[in-house]
Amino acid sequence: MSTTGAYYLPMCTLRNSKLSSAKLRNVYNVSSLKHFQLNSITLSSTRTGKLATIAISGSNEHQPVSGLPIDLKGKRAFIAGVADDNGYRWAIAKSLAAAGAEIIVGTWVRALNIFETNLQRGKFDKSRSLRDGSLMEFAKIYPLDVDFDNLEDVPENIKTKKQYAVCKNWTVQEVAESVKKDFGTIDILVHSLANGPEGSKPLLETSRKGYLAAFSASSYSYISLLKHFAPIMNPGGSSISLTYIASKRIIPGYGGGMSSAKAALESDLRVLAFEVGRKNKVRVNAISAGPLRSRASKATEYIDSMIDYSLANAPLQKPLSAEEVGNAAAFLASPLASAITGSVICVDNGLNTMGVGVDSPTLKGLYLLNPN
Repeated sequence: MSTTGAYYLPMCTLRNSKLSSAKLRNVYNVSSLKHFQLNSITLSSTRTGKLATIAISGSNEHQPVSGLPIDLKGKRAFIAGVADDNGYRWAIAKSLAAAGAEIIVGTWVRALNIFETNLQRGKFDKSRSLRDGSLMEFAKIYPLDVDFDNLEDVPENIKTKKQYAVCKNWTVQEVAESVKKDFGTIDILVHSLANGPEGSKPLLETSRKGYLAAFSASSYSYISLLKHFAPIMNPGGSSISLTYIASKRIIPGYGGGMSSAKAALESDLRVLAFEVGRKNKVRVNAISAGPLRSRASKATEYIDSMIDYSLANAPLQKPLSAEEVGNAAAFLASPLASAITGSVICVDNGLNTMGVGVDSPTLKGLYLLNPN
């Protein structure tokens, strides 16, 4: 790994390609526009070389062109927390890339080496594949540890650890400065970070140190990212975090102060929406995503039970995919959501709306549970 800890990948380019209607059907679409058909269209090269997400109504190419696109061409996104090719943060990166955005990522220092190695060896190629046949590319990968705002905050025993010693400029302030030096500005900031060292413990058994560590990594980290990145975000930009229903509801087993940290995150985002909106003209929102079986969630003993519970009780009885959360993030990052800020958007098949589990024996025989 280089002394900078950053790894470059070439950006793919598309120059004056004329795409057929059939080929465009494979381009990433706005999911709600199912019945739209795509006309032939000529796409010229862009700075990022990515295809925009385009949905165009009508089947006759001679008809007037109209549509409702998620078009992020010319936009640049920094995604904090990508460390593998699984889960919501990877899906968000893919959705933004499919819509045309240039992708930069910040990867936890301790996971950087294995992430870059797997990327170089092509182990992520299948999951990098976009619907137009191209591969998602990263303009740059930065080492990042959001537990530390600047180098002065870092204890000596952390600085001398091997993974940290071989990297440079990995605190939040340093990464923001590096991004400014390398790219100038960004348009989209994604905070996809959470960690509770005592997450398996009930709240009553959580130590003060463990509780505060959960807050530092899972909620204050968003404040820190916005503090340092908002000044380099273009007006009209969008910032997105990920949260969880445990912020509002009792989820037994989601311990170690993590439920409290998520509640703080949601409270903070409303204040941040006001402050960053007024000062930087940037929107601040969060997605409350349902349970997903990812590498990160496998550390949670009850994840399979939570997924089964959601399937049994959510209004929409279907599995939740990471792509659906990615789609929501692309929408929030786009001009289509230009008037939305300070909001938590639930992407969980409606589970958050339920007041009682329909699999409860109390409701057995209720006709609404079996409408057919």
